[in-house]
Formats: sequence, structure tokens, C-alpha cells
Amino acid sequence: MKKTILGFQPGIANLQVADFETPPLGANDVLIKIQAVSFNYRDLEIINGIYSEAFQPGLVPFSDGAGEVIEVGEGVSLLQPGDRVVTSFWQSWASGELKYARSPKALGGHRDGVLSDYTVLDESGLVKIPDEISLAEAATFPCAGVTAWQALVVKGQIKAGEWVLIQGTGGVSTFALQIAKMHGARTILLSSSDKKRASMEKMGADHTINYIDCPDWETAVRDFTNGIGVDHVVETGGPSTFEKSLKSIRMGGQVYVIGYKGGKGGDINPLLILANQAEVKAIGVGPTSSLTQILNAYQALRQPPVVDKIYDWGDFAEALEYFSTGEHIGKVVIEKR
Repeated sequence: MKKTILGFQPGIANLQVADFETPPLGANDVLIKIQAVSFNYRDLEIINGIYSEAFQPGLVPFSDGAGEVIEVGEGVSLLQPGDRVVTSFWQSWASGELKYARSPKALGGHRDGVLSDYTVLDESGLVKIPDEISLAEAATFPCAGVTAWQALVVKGQIKAGEWVLIQGTGGVSTFALQIAKMHGARTILLSSSDKKRASMEKMGADHTINYIDCPDWETAVRDFTNGIGVDHVVETGGPSTFEKSLKSIRMGGQVYVIGYKGGKGGDINPLLILANQAEVKAIGVGPTSSLTQILNAYQALRQPPVVDKIYDWGDFAEALEYFSTGEHIGKVVIEKR
């Protein structure tokens, strides 16, 4: 089987395709033919060698894959050949808190990812895909979808009528918008693109703000909420936006620290956390149970995820170059057709 691996130098152009033997299956292992993979910002950083952790050449990148079960080990009871499955970002984190998981490993980082013809995973790290969801759609959920679900639903216990501030229009942000609307919440979205703002308004965003034209957007957020502030902030900007996020929340509001698209350095004034009695929560994606929950929710509501473009598998480099421009809304996927 063929796998795409990190080369000895970082960068998309230095990725290599290599042949590997299919490993023998353990009792609880499942052999999956990968047919769709979606991209995340983390994957791009790992490939370019600028992620917070350094990974060795030979690593198979990407965490989010969907495909067909080809073979199962003798101890596998929940899956069978022919089933369509999607990979869980964290292997060996079934449910509950990450700190209680036994030896959890993230795909495409702590262990080989899914940019491969086939992969072998324990059945506990796979979720069967509902019939109403395509393979390309399913591949968008493991990282971005689960992150938004873990933040707003599992940690945030979002309720109808609450306000959610969402930063950007990438995968996590579009999932956050959809999840908020599913729960009857009201949304405010930040983007520097008026075209993207218009698209998000069509998707249900109640208010949008161009943060370039309105650099004091925290004031606008408070105006939209009658001076009270929002209940939840999906914080993807990092240090460059964190202070403004704290100024945007109501007393006791929740800020979910997810990304750092705005940079990795900066100062944070802890008095702002204290003044608003803010609940600041780090969201490191989520367990397999959250992947199951979000898939079931989208199936029940017949809600498709936001997919910007689907490229042919062979056009991987072109797809990744497009993804790296940041012009997309939602997810970018490659698929074997």
C-alpha cells in the first residue's frame, strides 16, 4: 500500500509517497481503505515544520479520514467488512476527560495519520458513519466538528437564547455556527472578508463584524447584546484576540481556547479573567464519544457540514495549496472517486 509521509525537509513539496506492507491485524484491529481525507490547520503546520511539536520524517500526516472496512481482527465485535467508518482524532480516548484516558495518541502526530491507501486502527478509535452522511462529509468531523461540539455542547452546555461569538470562517467556526443554531442560540461572527460575512449570514449568523473595519469589535459585540456580553466565545485567534474576547463576555461567560491563527505570542492580563469571572477552557478536540454524538445530531437534523471544495485524491498538492491560502469557508476535502 502507498502512504504519503513527511520528508527530511518541511514543506508540501517535500512530502514523499512510499510503499509499505499491510501490517498483520491484532485481535481488535480494523483494516480500513481510506477514501476521503479533510484538512485542518494543524496538519498544515506539521507539514511545514512550524507546529508546537516537531515530528520525524516518515510520519504519515492528517487526522481526519473516512473509508470502508476491509478486514477485522478476531476480537472485533462492532464492525464488519463493508461498513463505512470515520477515524477519531484521539485514539484511546473513548469518553470523559482526556486526563483519564489511557495512552491517548492523536492521529497524524503522535501516531501515523490517514494520508494512505489503507490504515489499521483499533475498533475503539472508529465510528460507523450514518447512511445519510457521505464519506467526504464524514471526513470533516473528527477534528473541527468534534472541537466545536466539545466546546459548545460538552463543556459549554449551550442553551437556547444564549449568545455565541465565533471567530473566522474555517472548519471549527462553521461547525460552531451550525451547532449554535441547532441549539437555538444567537450568533455573532468575525471575519475580515465581507464576502465571507455575507455567506455566513446566509448560513444563519445573526450578526457579523468585519474586524478590520471595526478594530474595537468587542464594543460592537456588547452593543449587539444590549451591553451584557456573550455567553460563549469560540476563540480561534489566539493571543491577538484573547483580550478582546474577555472584554466581550458577560459575567461568568465562557471562552474556549482552540486556535492561534492570529499568532503564538502576546501578553494576557489575568485581571480581565478575574473581573468577568470568566471560565477559560482549553479544548483539545474531544473523545470518540463526542464524534459519535455530533454525527448522530447531524444525521437526525439532516444537516450537512460546510464543505468548500472536494478535490480528487490525486490533486492533493493543489488542494493543500488552496487550503493554505485561507480563502475557503468550512472544510477542504480530498476524495478517491
